Formats: sequence, C-alpha cells, structure tokens
Amino acid sequence: MFAGASSIAIGLLFVVFLIVGFAIYAAIIWQIGARRLAAPVETDGSQKNRFGLPEAFLASALILFLLLNIVVSFERPEPAHLSSDDLRANFLFTLFVLFFVAAVLKLRGIDIDGLAGFSKSSLKRVVSTAIVLLLAAAPLLGVAEGLTRTLLGGESSKQEIVDLFTNSQTMEQRVAIIVLAVIVAPISEEFIFRFFIYGVLRRYFGIVAALFFNALLFAAAHTHLPSAAPLFVLGVCFTLAYEWSGSILVSMAMHALFNSAQLIFLAFPQLVQQ
Repeated sequence: MFAGASSIAIGLLFVVFLIVGFAIYAAIIWQIGARRLAAPVETDGSQKNRFGLPEAFLASALILFLLLNIVVSFERPEPAHLSSDDLRANFLFTLFVLFFVAAVLKLRGIDIDGLAGFSKSSLKRVVSTAIVLLLAAAPLLGVAEGLTRTLLGGESSKQEIVDLFTNSQTMEQRVAIIVLAVIVAPISEEFIFRFFIYGVLRRYFGIVAALFFNALLFAAAHTHLPSAAPLFVLGVCFTLAYEWSGSILVSMAMHALFNSAQLIFLAFPQLVQQ
C-alpha cells in the first residue's frame, strides 16, 4: 500500500518538475524570439562581431569530418571498445581542433570574447544560471531516456566512457577520466559545437535551423545510438542557454555539471537506487 502511494507521489512530483522545466525553456524560447523581433537586422557589420566566409568554410570542414567519423563508426561490424589511451588521444585531438579554431579566429581579427561572452557575466551568475537550467532540463532528459528505453527494449543509454570509468582498475585512470569529462570535454565541445559551429550556422541559416542541426550533430557525434535522444535534448538545452544568456560559459558550466553528476552517480550507485 505504502509502496504504491510512494510511486504515485514520485510520479506526480516528476510531472510537476516536467511542467516547470518545459515552462522555463518555453519562456527562454519566447524571450529569444522577442529579442530577435526587437532587433531583426544586425546593425553592427564589424568583422570583430560576426563570422564570415572563411569561418563558414572551416565550419563546413569540421562538420564534414564529424559526419565522416559518424558514418565510419556505424559501419563497424562491432562497436569499438575505448581504452584509456584512445580516450586521451580523442581529447587531445579535440583540444588541437579547439586551439586551431581559436587561432584562426584571432588571426582573422575576430573578437572571441565579445562573441562568446566570456566576460559578460560573473562566475557566480554563470554557475547559478547553469544549475537552474540544468535542473529544468533534467525532466526533459528523463522523458527522452524513457522513450529511448521503450523503443530500444530497455537498452542502456550510457556511453562507453561510462563503462570505461566503471571498469577502470586504478585511481590514476579514474582521475584522468574525471579531468577529461568535467573540464576538457565541456570546454572543448561547447566551444566547437555551440560557439563556433552553431555560431556560423546561425549567421547564415538562422537560429531555428542552426539549433536543430547543431543538436543533431552533437548527438550523432557521440556515435552511441541509445544515448542519441537524450543527447539531442541536452544539445538543444545547451544551445538555448547560450543563445539566451549570451555567454558560452553558461553552457560550459551546464555541461560540466551534467558530466559531474553522471560520475557521482557512478561512484555512488546507491544514490541512483534511492
């Protein structure tokens, strides 16, 4: 009897959180749209404040590379199992791409700080905004996770990095994974996907098309079908957070907090059971 009442209470609580989360992101979308209607034409034509054709070509090359990597990964007869060395190599390559893109933008005279909004908000405001928006995204991710499990017969949506962390044998391996997942990945992926690729797509195709394509690319680039739907929702939430706040630091903080939460649940599985 008490177990049934508890399940009903948990279900009702989830519905409330879902409505609140949906309302928060609906309000963000409305504010973004209102802001665009108030200033439909970009009046600042300065090179320092907008991407140009060189950035469009570079973004196209990155997108093509990601698409080729996605195709190759899904054509493998069996999924490749990541080792610690593979993980380090992947993230070192990501860092190389990050610094290469940043160097090209600096050589082009583009104001990275102005476009990315690095100095737009204080650290306290960035972290507090990231916490609120990530909590609002949690029930939306829960729905995507539930649909994924239903369609795929209950297959887990955890990625290979999660298995790598769970099966790691030494503290050194776990520390390396934590640093990569909590620091390197949020900074590099948000800079490449949200700031650069989304920024270029937004410049030439508008917010809506850029948002959905960027989220699809972000989900597909992880090359893990069971986590595609939650990652797509996560990508949409990250992009909306960046677009609304004007600071890429907000989406970076959300990404870091999300990865941290995953690792905490792995380290303390009793929290998930509760």
